[in-house]
Amino acid sequence: MLPVMKGKDLIAFLETIGFTVIRQRGSHVRMKSDDGRYTTVPVHHGEDVPKGLLRKIIREDLEMTLEDFAEAYEKYQGH
Repeated sequence: MLPVMKGKDLIAFLETIGFTVIRQRGSHVRMKSDDGRYTTVPVHHGEDVPKGLLRKIIREDLEMTLEDFAEAYEKYQGH
């Protein structure tokens, strides 16, 4: 099951798994990992990241399975 999350929460989580913010343009934050993966996270005040977009970010940008992402996010929440 995918978590419901705000853009800022997703950014904070991605930073814990090796992504850094490289730029922000309006409400979109561009991030890059040490191994060359990129993603763009929308940060719209008070809105959750849409499920379909979150799924696309996980599969295509992070190159993770939904299960691996959910597991890593649960561990992140636990600290």
